[in-house]
Amino acid sequence: MASVTDPEHQRWLDQVREAPLEPELAICDPHHHLWDHGGSRYLLDELLADLNCGHNVVSTVFVECHSMYKASGPEALRPVGETEFVDGIAAMGARGGSGPTRVCAGIVGFADLMLAEAVDGVLEAHLAASARFRGIRHAAGWDPSPEVRNSHTNPPAGLYGRDDFRRGFARLAPHGLSFDAWQYHHQLPEVTELARAFPETTIILNHFSGPLGIGPWKDRRDEIFVRWKTELAELSRCDNVVAKLGGLVMPINGFGFHKADTPPDSVTLANATRDWYLHTIDCFGPDRCMFESNFPVDRASVSYGVLYNSFKRITAGFSDAERAALFRGTAQRVYRIEA
Repeated sequence: MASVTDPEHQRWLDQVREAPLEPELAICDPHHHLWDHGGSRYLLDELLADLNCGHNVVSTVFVECHSMYKASGPEALRPVGETEFVDGIAAMGARGGSGPTRVCAGIVGFADLMLAEAVDGVLEAHLAASARFRGIRHAAGWDPSPEVRNSHTNPPAGLYGRDDFRRGFARLAPHGLSFDAWQYHHQLPEVTELARAFPETTIILNHFSGPLGIGPWKDRRDEIFVRWKTELAELSRCDNVVAKLGGLVMPINGFGFHKADTPPDSVTLANATRDWYLHTIDCFGPDRCMFESNFPVDRASVSYGVLYNSFKRITAGFSDAERAALFRGTAQRVYRIEA
C-alpha cells in the first residue's frame, strides 16, 4: 500500500467523492496528528486540504504522534518540542492561516508517566510551551503477537497497572490535565481499573480501545465484539471517562478497506461500523462521546469527507441536541475549547 499521504494514495481516495451531508453542522475534530516522518508528511497544508471538503469543521485537537521532538537536551523533556511546534501551527491558524477552522485549538502531548513524580517537570514544561495544552497520551497498545505492532511508545505489558506509571498519572489532575487512553481491545479492563483508581482525572478512550483484526485476531470480529460490548459497558460506569468515536478503519482493525481497488463510500462505511458506534453512544450517552477523524491514520482507508458523511448517516435518527454534542459540544467541553 502507498503511504497515506503520497499522490498515489490521493488518487486512490479520489475515486470516491461525495458532497457533504448537512454541511452546516458544526464539527470539532478532537483527534488528528501532524508529522513529517521521512517520506510521510502531514502538516498544516495537508490537513487543510482534507478539511476543505465541505464539512463545517470549526476547530480541531492535535494528539501526540512522536513528531518534532527536541533533538537535544534531557530525554524526558524532548517531547515538549512537539507541543512547541504544534502551538506555532495553532498560532498561524489563529491569525487566519487556516481559514475558518481553529486548527489545534487544543493540544494533547506525551510525557513518560513512568517517571513517577519526576514527570512534574515535563508537565510544567508542556504547559509553559502552550496555553492550548490540555492533556497527556501515553499509549499502552501491547499484544504478545509479533504480527501486531505495539504502540510507538514501546510500552511494557500492563503499563496502566504499574506503580511508577500510576504515580506519574496521579500528577495529571493537580495540573488540570486529562489523559487520552490508547490500547488494544483486550486491554480494555486495564482502562477501567485505572479510571476507578483515579476518579478525579478525566480519561478519554481513544478509537474504541483498538479492536484488532490482524495476526491472531484476524477473522474474529464477532467474537471480539461480544467481549468488547460487555467490557465497554463496564467502563462506561466510570463517570470520569468519555469516548472518542473513530479510529476504527486503521489497517490494524482488519476491515481491509485499504486493500480494495476503490475506497468505501459513506453508506458502505456506515454499514460496516455502525454497531460499534451505536453501542458506545448507548453506553456513554452523547454528552460523553465525540466523533474523531484520527487523520491521517484512518486516511489509509477513507477520505475525510466520506468519513464524516458516514458519521452523519449513523446518527441520522438522533435529535439536534444529541448530534450537536457528538459532533462538537462534548469535544469542546472536554478539551476546554471556547465556542
